[in-house]
Amino acid sequence: MTALRKTQIALDPAAAPFAIRSERASDVVAREALLDACFGENRHLRTCQRLRDGRAPAEGLALSAVRQGRLVGTLRLWHVSAGGVRALVLGPLAVDPSCRKLGVGAALMNHALAAAKARGHGAVVLLGDAPYYARFGFSGLKTGELSLPGPFERDRLLGLELREGALDGAWGMIAPAGASVSPTRARRAKVLRSVPHAA
Repeated sequence: MTALRKTQIALDPAAAPFAIRSERASDVVAREALLDACFGENRHLRTCQRLRDGRAPAEGLALSAVRQGRLVGTLRLWHVSAGGVRALVLGPLAVDPSCRKLGVGAALMNHALAAAKARGHGAVVLLGDAPYYARFGFSGLKTGELSLPGPFERDRLLGLELREGALDGAWGMIAPAGASVSPTRARRAKVLRSVPHAA
């Protein structure tokens, strides 16, 4: 019998893996720059931002993807009341354009949904592209009676039950329900958003 020969594989530094971890305070500037690059500086005017203004992300559900010491992805989940039903709202999800083919977005989604389920949350809603989010189980089946505090496209309001029946009876306005951010922290975040970012 011929002995198996181990093949040496040279690792390309450009193909280095990424890691997903909890967001850190040191991620703020890079996260804000990434969000501006992905969504534009007017992103604070979007409807879903009304659900995040003055609120802290759900505990343990603010994630960063880091590659070669650089933040390349971000995803946060926030507490909301979905027409009287306790839920989370997902967003924003952003990935550095140079890393979009590495599966960073999918990894962030899978990690966040698993963490939310492990923490006992029952449902997640979001405003996004149905074809992209369908692969994670999101659909508009139980969001037809929900609305947002501002203009939105009905077919982009999607939901996912982490616990069967969690969105049953969800009807009405989706409203923020999470912990408020201290005024000092909110001012600091506003100042950081107004600082010009390096291109």
